[in-house]
Amino acid sequence: MCDVTPAAELNVPLDTTAPSIARAFLRRTYCDAHHARVLDEAELLVSELITNGVKHGAPPITLRVTCDGTSGLRVAVRDGSPRAPQARDAGPEDDSGRGIALVDMLSTSWGVETSDLGKTTWFTLT
Repeated sequence: MCDVTPAAELNVPLDTTAPSIARAFLRRTYCDAHHARVLDEAELLVSELITNGVKHGAPPITLRVTCDGTSGLRVAVRDGSPRAPQARDAGPEDDSGRGIALVDMLSTSWGVETSDLGKTTWFTLT
């Protein structure tokens, strides 16, 4: 683990303010010693995962930001629904449906872990 920045966790509200609150939390808690180059991508992807949690998940929704002590930033969003996110084919006129595709395209790795309590959708950036 990182000796500069401890892992941080936040329960986010279940409303339209959740993505901006999550981005602000990420900016306050990410490890600036290791992740300055990936902050913009991390903010975009955390917005997508939090929005998915609010729209399609179930409470509670928790954001966790972790540094592994090198260049690896791990962001995880946990919610109370066991239903895994689905990649969609969003058309040019669609207002939504691009979140998981963006996570897949921009992250170094990502995945979904399910349990009896819901799921955790995570990504890493290096």
